[in-house]
Amino acid sequence: MIRMNTLYLNCFSGISGDMFLGAMLDLGVSRAALSAGLDALGIEGLAIEVSRVTKKGIRATHVEVVAPDATEERHLAEILAIIRGSDLPADVKRLSESVFRRLGAAEAKVHGTTINQVHFHEVGALDTIADVVGAAVCLKEAGVGRACASRVNVGSGTVRTSHGLLPVPAPATAELLRGIPTYASDVKAELTTPTGAAILAEICKSTGPVPAMRAKRAGFGAGSRDLEIPNVLMAILGQTDNE
Repeated sequence: MIRMNTLYLNCFSGISGDMFLGAMLDLGVSRAALSAGLDALGIEGLAIEVSRVTKKGIRATHVEVVAPDATEERHLAEILAIIRGSDLPADVKRLSESVFRRLGAAEAKVHGTTINQVHFHEVGALDTIADVVGAAVCLKEAGVGRACASRVNVGSGTVRTSHGLLPVPAPATAELLRGIPTYASDVKAELTTPTGAAILAEICKSTGPVPAMRAKRAGFGAGSRDLEIPNVLMAILGQTDNE
């Protein structure tokens, strides 16, 4: 019998890239390790700011990516070139590339173009590149061998994007979450972002309640808003038996 490090994501308030990073740091991944991973991208001025916040009585870790650009558009090839040209470990590069390919395929489908032609808007900015690469770094640092998640709260209402006002979930998010149990709450906000959906869809091989596991730690990653519910992603790291 082999025991495997298992990560469970409770997405009762959705998931985004920064919420995932915050949850992983709250679980015990060191800030230094995450910063070193982002430094390996070789992008001048890219850094993180970490703070402790309280969301509806829950103490959580908030991660904000500080990037030299916030809105620059990039093609998938440009993003992959940044990752491949970095000093990151090979497995971190592979996971990062897989998440971006998943994002690209979703964007291409909803916009009626090809994965090589699609323009990344919000997800092409350096802060999103940092979210995706940072997620891969954190998973490696935590030694996660398996990941699973709860049903995903997508929120409701509308969200303003570079394409205008879109329904929640945004079309790309809905595409990324195909086959994953979701629900819409009464919270009028985009709780699950395309980046968060892509990370979850890539790493989580099953969804449902918390699996039978020996829980070691629990962490909470904070979103940037104050909502009717705690704007946090709950993560549990433990061990499961893999027979």
